[in-house]
Amino acid sequence: RFNRVGVEAGSMSESPDCRSLLSASSQLNLMEIDAVSGPAFLLSSCSIDDKEFDIPQPETEEETFLWEDTSLLNTDPVDSHSCETSSLASSDSGDPAHLKRKKTVEMNASVHGSVLRHSLLKGISAQIVSAAVSHARTHTVSGVIAVGTSHGLALVFDVNQALRLCLGTTATGAEFGAVSALSINHDCSRLLCGFAKGQITMWDLANGKLLRTITDAHPPGTAILHVKFTDDPTLAICNDSGGSVFELAFRRVMGMRSCDSRCLFSGSKGEVCCIEPLHTPPDLRDHPITPYSLLAMGSLTKILVIGLKPSLKVWMTFPYNKSDPSSVPQLAWQFVPAQKTYNPVLAFCRGDTVHFLLVKKEEAGSIHVVKQRQLHLNCDLISLSWISSRTLVLVNSQEQLQVVDRPSQEVLDQLDLEQVQLVYNSRHFKSLATGGNVSEALALVGEKACYESVCSYAGQILYLGTKSAHIMTLRNWRERVDFLLRQERFGEALALAWSFHEGTAKAVVGLYGDPGKRRGVVADKMVEILILFVERSLKRCPDQGKIQVLEQHFQEVVPVVVDYCLLLQRSDLLFEQLYSRLVENVVSRGMFLEALESYIISQRLAHLTTPIMKDLLAHYHGNGLMDRLERLIVHLDVTSLDMQQVVQMCWENHLYDAMIYVFNRGMNDYITPLEQLLYQYHHHYLIYYVLADKPKCVSSTDEQVVIGNKLLVYISCSLAGRAYPLGDIPEDLVPQVKNKVFDFLIRLHSETSEEEEVFPFIRTLLHFDTREFLNVLALTFEDFRNDKQALEYQQRIVDILLKVMVDNPDFTPSQVGGLFTFLARQMAKPDNTLFVNRKLFDQVLEFLCCPDDDSRHTERQQVLLELLHVGGVVQFDEGSLLALAEKAEFYQICEFLYEKQHLYEKIIDCYLRDNLRKVEVFSYIHNLLSMPGYSPAEKQNVWDKSLQHIQVHTRTRTRTHITARTQAQTHTHTRIHITARKHKHIHRHTIDTHTHTHARTHITQYGHSEATSYLLEKKGDAHGAFTVLFFILYSGWAGCLFILFVDVCTVVCVRICVCVCVSQDPVYGKGKLSEIQGLILGMLDTFNYEQTLLETTTSLLNHDLHWSLAHLRASVTRGLVPRQDTCNICLLQYRRRHDPPEEIVIFSCGHLYHCQCLQAKDCGSGSGSERPQQWSCFKCSSNQGGRVQHFVLCVLQLFVEATLDPQQAQSWDHLRCLYHGPSRLAILSELTHCHGNEKAGLLHPAPQGTGSVFHSEDFKLKLCPPPAVEE
Repeated sequence: RFNRVGVEAGSMSESPDCRSLLSASSQLNLMEIDAVSGPAFLLSSCSIDDKEFDIPQPETEEETFLWEDTSLLNTDPVDSHSCETSSLASSDSGDPAHLKRKKTVEMNASVHGSVLRHSLLKGISAQIVSAAVSHARTHTVSGVIAVGTSHGLALVFDVNQALRLCLGTTATGAEFGAVSALSINHDCSRLLCGFAKGQITMWDLANGKLLRTITDAHPPGTAILHVKFTDDPTLAICNDSGGSVFELAFRRVMGMRSCDSRCLFSGSKGEVCCIEPLHTPPDLRDHPITPYSLLAMGSLTKILVIGLKPSLKVWMTFPYNKSDPSSVPQLAWQFVPAQKTYNPVLAFCRGDTVHFLLVKKEEAGSIHVVKQRQLHLNCDLISLSWISSRTLVLVNSQEQLQVVDRPSQEVLDQLDLEQVQLVYNSRHFKSLATGGNVSEALALVGEKACYESVCSYAGQILYLGTKSAHIMTLRNWRERVDFLLRQERFGEALALAWSFHEGTAKAVVGLYGDPGKRRGVVADKMVEILILFVERSLKRCPDQGKIQVLEQHFQEVVPVVVDYCLLLQRSDLLFEQLYSRLVENVVSRGMFLEALESYIISQRLAHLTTPIMKDLLAHYHGNGLMDRLERLIVHLDVTSLDMQQVVQMCWENHLYDAMIYVFNRGMNDYITPLEQLLYQYHHHYLIYYVLADKPKCVSSTDEQVVIGNKLLVYISCSLAGRAYPLGDIPEDLVPQVKNKVFDFLIRLHSETSEEEEVFPFIRTLLHFDTREFLNVLALTFEDFRNDKQALEYQQRIVDILLKVMVDNPDFTPSQVGGLFTFLARQMAKPDNTLFVNRKLFDQVLEFLCCPDDDSRHTERQQVLLELLHVGGVVQFDEGSLLALAEKAEFYQICEFLYEKQHLYEKIIDCYLRDNLRKVEVFSYIHNLLSMPGYSPAEKQNVWDKSLQHIQVHTRTRTRTHITARTQAQTHTHTRIHITARKHKHIHRHTIDTHTHTHARTHITQYGHSEATSYLLEKKGDAHGAFTVLFFILYSGWAGCLFILFVDVCTVVCVRICVCVCVSQDPVYGKGKLSEIQGLILGMLDTFNYEQTLLETTTSLLNHDLHWSLAHLRASVTRGLVPRQDTCNICLLQYRRRHDPPEEIVIFSCGHLYHCQCLQAKDCGSGSGSERPQQWSCFKCSSNQGGRVQHFVLCVLQLFVEATLDPQQAQSWDHLRCLYHGPSRLAILSELTHCHGNEKAGLLHPAPQGTGSVFHSEDFKLKLCPPPAVEE
């Protein structure tokens, strides 16, 4: 019976299946290359100091990834025993202390399909089961698979999974113990076996002969954890359970085989858990790194990379991040293509972060190590393996296997390894076979160590369990797609295949050669999937049910099929083969036609076959989707349209854009659409205005607006050389189109009728929207500078516009003004060639400034103002224009002319006369006086003019203010009396609008304390306001706390008296302390509680008092910022005034005044020559309609000594009497008197009338603490 198994797998470079393993050559090279081993050299973990040995730290740089070279991972296996994504898992190697591991993470369905293929090696698994093997260990090399047992035997299997060799005997196993480590060299000729008791044996795999037995390579009493060949077949590395690493150099001299050992790393002060030599692939044997024979070692604290040749040297050390002490260090080498070269990358981790170090040789001959981007995971890793140069396979402590793409750090696939029953190396890490003489740290790491159960080689990873052997490989691209097809996940299969087609897929295997050929192979596969998808959807179409069910069914099929056919540019497949199948079902046919819409509009599909186009028109017309059909037509190739059918449908359904598109692109006809649109416009005009008898002033109908807008846009595009509704007119047709459009617009009569007014087309467009039509002409005239014929058209159109609009009552002043504004802009250009009679401008001016016409006054003024702004002033005489403007009350026109003449003081009269802008006169004056660019004389004239108007205004305003204030005083007393009587709270605005003396009388009468304090504060009596608020505070919760404070003091004193009296009680006759010990201890506990309560109460009172005073001080001392630096009465800056300094007054509203200015305006309260005691803001009080508002003075404020009125004095006396009572000193004195006088006390009460606290009816003796209050 086998109790322990170890596995060493040979190089399986072509297939992960046991039947696809490479055949081992029967003629193996048995010659050994002898080498002279160098002197022993010892490296201790604590003796390696980076600074002392000048060890370079790894640098950090951005990595560049290229497409992996498939020659390094050329695997395209066919697995007949694939388990797909069946569950796997594990067990321990037999350590009874090992905890059973449970799985909680479910399998994650990846969007990349099934990336990893899991295969069971049935032949080896059967041998393991038949031999009753309970635990195993694995490692990969070439040609064969070796399994070690717990009885010291090594089983070697060939490529057919047949047992070829059984190395060792049970007697050897009894002496050496279980096989703990295996290694096969690169040419599959030698096998190294490490044992639990420390021995190492070498076997010849050709004949099964034992070549060496090594017993002194490392200290005795330690198990072999790892033994590994390097690229040099005469050199191997071993790692024991003491944490030491040794180099084994094999020799053969005179036919005698020997082995020299030297210690590379001592585990006396730190243990190495894993080792990994760098193995170079066969096609990279000449790599410059190969001669250094690099070795990576993972200790419990750091990673070391050393070079064994030409001399021993430490190239790099790298410490771990903080991690769980039980986490297992992991190491894995891989050659990765980067920057057009292959360099080795070391992946290592301990915990949840995988680090990557790029190793390369510099020109100087030294090795350079570069740190690359980390991979962060949310799990503790127990296995780390490369499966390709871009892909990692990780196993976490929950035995969840994850396939991770290194560049994107994306998890591609995930499997559960529960049924694998992985073998853990806990026994050997604890060295149970030699007495367990290992450190606690190494034993803790051994709980999760499974190094010898997982191995990787050439894109294949072996996992060995107690009863089976499993192998993992990457699926090639066809297998991944077929895997999804077997599950009928057609959408995901197409998405995955498209990622292969575009080169964005991860972990790609099996696509080689030129990218063009690769796309062709994938495209053929996608065509097969599309055909299969459509056939399967039609077969599974529901025969019965609601139409919504059918729509939902085909909604998952048709858009996907259309999208991928167009991505592959296979419209022939889409319109012929697939559409012929989908047309059999009405629902699928309609959905197919509607699915084409987004691709046609986005210009991805421009041409449709004739049957498809016919069905498309019929479907959209039959379902009333005419707007969507119009959008489709203007994006389609006109050659795919049936002209007659489309034009007829467009006229019947008013699809004007589609009609214009067909005429322009299909027949190069740009005039017929204009004629038809104008005809339609006139048709709606006759129906709406003539037949329905609507007045012409009524706005146009919606249909007219649509047609008119399309006409303007179409004309603009045609004259600008752009096609409507999208695209451009061919360059050779642009001049011809412009001339035809101009000839059409300036026609004297239309072809349908000659009885209409002249120039009907221009007249119609002007009536529809004059401004927009003129804008179209303005944009067109920009391109006429170098075209002589176009300039003639320009002058001709201007003459027609003047003839049609001037002296025509059908056009409003705004329309006529818009025409002349357009003309003024054109004539103001430096290269102007237009000629307009100046008398026409005078005629328009008289028309706009007609004083007898009061209608549209604002409109006419704005039109004339716009005309002047664009340069029309040069066409008029300024004197006559100013006279007409004043007569017509066009004050904005007057302002424009005065400003041009620098007569700024006259503009003030324009503002004052204009009722709409009268309030803006102050802003104008302020801006003019404060802004630079004006001369002192101009500013002085404006200032003098302003003072004239301000004086008159002030006298009038003062008289009005006094009258309004006298009338407002009448209702004051009644209003405040009713408010104070009915309402508990009074709004401060109500108080501010009344006289304070009368208001305070009524408010005090009804006990409104807050309002009383507010009035006292407004008066300036801060002390009185504080007294009222202080009384409110102590009459509330603060008073309760104060009473509680007095009660606590009383209870403490009384209990002291009780102690004295009890000690004199005859009941306690012996007079011993033990008799009253319980009582005293209880009183002491109560005292501690009450003392804490007293301190808390005092702290609360002090905190509230401090908070109140701090907020009061902050509100009194806060600073205010004035809104401006000028006095709001005299408008002079107080900082620049040269007069003797005087006092400045700033209110809380932000307004600033000189003290003299306020006194002159009577804004202070006081008598005689005394300085006012309270001030009011002049500006704010004026805005309140004559009612004076008082504001807090913040810079200059006069304080008057505060005194308490009789009511306040009475309140303060009541406050003191409320808390009056016996003091603590009085109570203690009385208790002391009772103790000294036997006739007085609790047992001998004092006579009545002495005023003792004990004679009070409310006096109670509280001997126990109050009950605890639950929080």
